[in-house]
Amino acid sequence: MRRSIFASILAMIFFCVGALGQGNESPKQGSARPEILVLGVYHMANPGHDINNMQADDVLAPKRQQEIAELIAVLKKFRPTKIAIESDFGTDTRPKQFAEYLAGKHELTRNEIEQIGFRMAKEMGHKAIYPVDADGDFPWKRVVDYTKATGDSAKFEAVSGRWAEMVKEEGEFLKTHTVLETLLYANSDERVARDVATYYLVSRFGEPGDYAGPDLLAEWYRRNIRIYNNIMKITSSPDDRVLVIFGSGHLGWLRQDFANDPTVRLRKLKEFVSP
Repeated sequence: MRRSIFASILAMIFFCVGALGQGNESPKQGSARPEILVLGVYHMANPGHDINNMQADDVLAPKRQQEIAELIAVLKKFRPTKIAIESDFGTDTRPKQFAEYLAGKHELTRNEIEQIGFRMAKEMGHKAIYPVDADGDFPWKRVVDYTKATGDSAKFEAVSGRWAEMVKEEGEFLKTHTVLETLLYANSDERVARDVATYYLVSRFGEPGDYAGPDLLAEWYRRNIRIYNNIMKITSSPDDRVLVIFGSGHLGWLRQDFANDPTVRLRKLKEFVSP
């Protein structure tokens, strides 16, 4: 009797596990699903909004303009049906500027949204561009104050200095390389992994009563998962191919979000560059 009951329980467990596994399976090979290419970029207009800011040379210089054209030629191989940009979701400012650009009434600024997003959308024949950013809090000062209070300032500066080092490296790389080469460098798996790893190191600065570091990481994750949500709202067809243009600090988190979504296919810049 006990063996019979035990066998029934095992059968039920295997059935449930099998059902759960089927629910999490990726779509069958060959089935159509949207494709997402997240392009991490440096801020070409030098807005200085980040904690560590790279100083880029003038993207309007003829040499850089030629390199932007080279980048766009590569991105065209992805054949995007929609282009999502780092501008507040629901705002009409950028879409209005894009409409004016199509009408010959707006001159492109140095901002990467326009230099890459607007130019790419126009060349692809798109009539719209899609703001998908989400507002968020980045409680950096709270972590700084916590490490001062606990005597961990030196340790924190050593960890957070990794970002400053990465920004400096990218700036030096840009000086001797093209825009495409620099973005391939910034979008490399190794580079993205270093950025994500630093967030996790920062999250160690905290304790019960003041989880400063963990909360900073959670807020950054929350902003990016909201961006993911906004991108999925504009992804309406299995034939959609969405090019997402965002600051490279978002890259690892957005890639992670789309890689974990079995209904879409994540693509990377390097796939479209000829060997």
